[in-house]
Amino acid sequence: MHFYRPSEGHRLAHDPFNSIVAPRPIGWIGTVDAQGRRNLAPYSFFNALHYTPPLIGFSSNGWKGTVGNCDATREFTWNLATRELAEQMNATSTTHDVDEFEVAGLEAAPSTEVNAPRVAASPVNFECRVTQVVPLQSAQGAAVGSWFVVGEVVGIHIDERLVESGVFDTLAADPLLRAGGPTTYFGITADTRLDMRRPD
Repeated sequence: MHFYRPSEGHRLAHDPFNSIVAPRPIGWIGTVDAQGRRNLAPYSFFNALHYTPPLIGFSSNGWKGTVGNCDATREFTWNLATRELAEQMNATSTTHDVDEFEVAGLEAAPSTEVNAPRVAASPVNFECRVTQVVPLQSAQGAAVGSWFVVGEVVGIHIDERLVESGVFDTLAADPLLRAGGPTTYFGITADTRLDMRRPD
């Protein structure tokens, strides 16, 4: 077994942490600032957190525009990143002060419950209201320079072509998933499906 203490370094060519916790869904987050300027950015530290009410969350390494907008307006959208939208999603990871919708050639769609824009080409969008913006810290209580944003999903848009007999077809949605390394992504395929029922 390769053992290491993260505080002492991993002694590998690339930090394995985010390769092991993988593949991860992508938090493709749309926001506006207090002046109404749009922002769209992908976050690979993202997931669903709670059923009722539905809560999702993402973590930002540094206080970036997305976190600032979420803190100021208390709203954001999550947009499903698909393999078809991979290049556009990647283009929105720029750190320049620009309108990422324009940079990536993406049309923005208005939301119903919030002011934050949706990605019109994405087959699923969540409209969210911020419940918490939490500064993350180490076991010793030291700030680590990252913030965890939690949002309650108050509106959901689903392309009806992805609903079969009342069930959302995850495979047909073709989600793009983040893996380890600086360039690695994955999709899902039918041959990797496994069905199990929970014990009574």
